[in-house]
Amino acid sequence: MPKLKLPDIDKVVAIDIHTHAEEPCGTHPDDGYDDFQAQMAEYFKSPHKHPPTVPETAAYYRSKNIAAVIFPVDAERETGFRRYKNEEMLEIASEHLDVLIPFVSIDPHKGKLGAREARKLIEEYGVRGFKFHPTMQGFYANDRMAYPLYEEINNGGAIALFHTGQTGVGSGMPGGMGMRLKYSNPMYMDDVAADFPDLKIILAHPSFPWQEEALSVATHKPNVYIDLSGWSPKYFPPILVRYINSILQDKMLFGSDWPVITPDRWLSDFAKIEIRDEIRPKVLKANARRLLGI
Repeated sequence: MPKLKLPDIDKVVAIDIHTHAEEPCGTHPDDGYDDFQAQMAEYFKSPHKHPPTVPETAAYYRSKNIAAVIFPVDAERETGFRRYKNEEMLEIASEHLDVLIPFVSIDPHKGKLGAREARKLIEEYGVRGFKFHPTMQGFYANDRMAYPLYEEINNGGAIALFHTGQTGVGSGMPGGMGMRLKYSNPMYMDDVAADFPDLKIILAHPSFPWQEEALSVATHKPNVYIDLSGWSPKYFPPILVRYINSILQDKMLFGSDWPVITPDRWLSDFAKIEIRDEIRPKVLKANARRLLGI
């Protein structure tokens, strides 16, 4: 396939920086993925009982005139769920580049092989970002094991997006499905930001119970941003709203966490919280546009 093209951002009203492409993992009834997704839907009170397909996601965002960053999560080593291959997702998403901006995912435990895959995805496909989920992938972000992968992402000018804080993954399941929350403390990303000062880093979600750590890292490191996905804005802690309205207004990014939270729900609740009028366009579009370079 040719290199990925970017949507015409002038035509959309917002950029959702955080949406998921997971559905092919659910095609195997023996891997437990359907049970996992059913639990996730219940946890988030999602209208989707099974992940929508990439074309269905594109159709939804097209109807809302919103561009969406979309990605899989490669966590097969830790979860046992077979990954959605990056090339497969890119091929499907490439038919919907009027609204989709595909990112990819590589488990850092893949070592040099993962680093080679990252280089290929950037050079041959023009991929602009990589999704990490330290809890699902079972690693600390500052583990030097991951540094060869970060180096390739950094060299290619791409973005590294990290899940932070508590996760709905495994919540309420026996042992939390083996997911360990400690890996997703955003303070571990501070080392990455210091060691790779040119690497563009996004800390995903309000980082409960480490919200202040996330705000500290984003304030201190020029290359660190925060996306506001995974929570309805009506539940944002006051300190997060205060930072959106002040010193981090140029680093906050709209994200929904589709399909577990829809943009309709997120945007409706965002309109009801006390955000200064001149800052709302930054959060919804301008900040992400600048970060993505489009």
